[in-house]
Amino acid sequence: MTIRTESRTTIAGSVDEVWTYLCDVGRWPEWAPTVLECWVRGGEPLQPGSWVEQRAKDLGWTHHRSEEVTAVEAPRHMEFAGSMAGSGSRWAMELEPAGGRQTDALMWIEVDLAGLMRAVSGPIKGSLQRVSDREMAAIKTAVESAARQGAGS
Repeated sequence: MTIRTESRTTIAGSVDEVWTYLCDVGRWPEWAPTVLECWVRGGEPLQPGSWVEQRAKDLGWTHHRSEEVTAVEAPRHMEFAGSMAGSGSRWAMELEPAGGRQTDALMWIEVDLAGLMRAVSGPIKGSLQRVSDREMAAIKTAVESAARQGAGS
């Protein structure tokens, strides 16, 4: 059983500005509430086959997790694969110009629920949706704040 969530927002910033922010994985803790620290293994750029390493905190438990970068199509699409509580997962960011230096951003998450996770698919999907909505709002705030600071310089 696969569940999918989608979160969308329009960001007052160019596709390139949003892309640059998202590619800076060291800044992911600014917008991803479960990420405490983030880096690309070996210091490489985001590219298919590279691995994003994270020190994360879920449900009060600090641990390490890794996600494989499965697609990078600059500056419009990045995709990752990993696991969530023993279930395979994938997520992506998709960016489209919206005119007037604005960007339409979409984050989707898919989880192939396994074992006991299948029994709680509704609450899991609701939780994923709330977290991704929060993440998109934080990305929007960060990019728009940087754009305002840049305009004021």
